[in-house]
Amino acid sequence: MTGDASARVADAETGPESGEDVVGDYDDFLATLDVLEKEALRKVESGRVYDAENERVKIKWIRIAKDVVAEKRKVSAERDLEALAEEVDRLKEQGGLR
Repeated sequence: MTGDASARVADAETGPESGEDVVGDYDDFLATLDVLEKEALRKVESGRVYDAENERVKIKWIRIAKDVVAEKRKVSAERDLEALAEEVDRLKEQGGLR
């Protein structure tokens, strides 16, 4: 993860100016996670295990891949919830329920 992407996600959590900013931030963060996932999977798939140390390194890359996938799920869920909340707020304002 780059510091820039994580900073944008932190900004999104503190209250963005518009819904489009949030979606863009989440999309940027997910793109960064995609890169990390691909690299971790490449390391796992291409790594040859000749000794115990290489096996430990491979296990670490597997854990990284697992953690990245879990984080992607969380970020996707947060993005979807944020979009739903904005849609509910918009509908409430249109219906005069506020």
